[in-house]
Amino acid sequence: MRDAVVTAAGDRIRWVELPGGDAPRVFLHGLGATAVACFAEAATHPLIAGHRTLLVDLLGHGLSDRPHDFDYSLESHAGALAAALTDAGAAGAEVVAHGMGGAVAIVLADRHPELVSRLVLVDAGLDPVEPARGAPGSAGIAAYSEAEFADGGWTEVRDRAGAFRWATMRLTDRTALHRSAAGLARGTVPTLRELLARLDVPRTFLHPETDGPPRGEDGLREAGVSVVAVADCGHDVMLDAPETFASLVAAALAA
Repeated sequence: MRDAVVTAAGDRIRWVELPGGDAPRVFLHGLGATAVACFAEAATHPLIAGHRTLLVDLLGHGLSDRPHDFDYSLESHAGALAAALTDAGAAGAEVVAHGMGGAVAIVLADRHPELVSRLVLVDAGLDPVEPARGAPGSAGIAAYSEAEFADGGWTEVRDRAGAFRWATMRLTDRTALHRSAAGLARGTVPTLRELLARLDVPRTFLHPETDGPPRGEDGLREAGVSVVAVADCGHDVMLDAPETFASLVAAALAA
């Protein structure tokens, strides 16, 4: 395990690193997840393995520190991640990012272009969402105030999430989980969609075929984003269809 100090208070981001050559590859998890749980199988697949690989946990998640004076906005997550990658000497990384990690990766590539050479986004949200009690993902968590979430709201989220998703979500600090969800629901200005469209790096957007075409697909394609539907999977593409995921990521990274 490796780490780097990423805040003035000394908070650390941690990652598991797999040795290899060529350009570094960075894997980023989604909301309430961890990089190793999400990507260990994919990152070691023969179609992808061989590069220096960093399985990074964002602040508040997994192995990384859980500061309560951190706002966990997408911009702050990206800034902390930039500090970690700079410390790790991982400039020009190929970034594979799921869900919220994809949103952070877009902001990272926009604000720190020297750190990102390519993006593979896995069912990442590109638009703000309206918080709503009972909704899945960030919208449901952000519907609570921070105090409400800490005072029992998290148990409702746990029960809706189910045992599989809660296995990693329970490792996430509750303050970090709520603030990260609120930041993801709020999005950025300009929007993540607008930031993605103006990036000058190869970009691939993987999405579950069962969800239908992603919103604004034509605009993404016009901006040079490769949009790829993945059969027989849900939001957790890399876990639901690992062989297909590995082949699609390998193709995206080689394009």
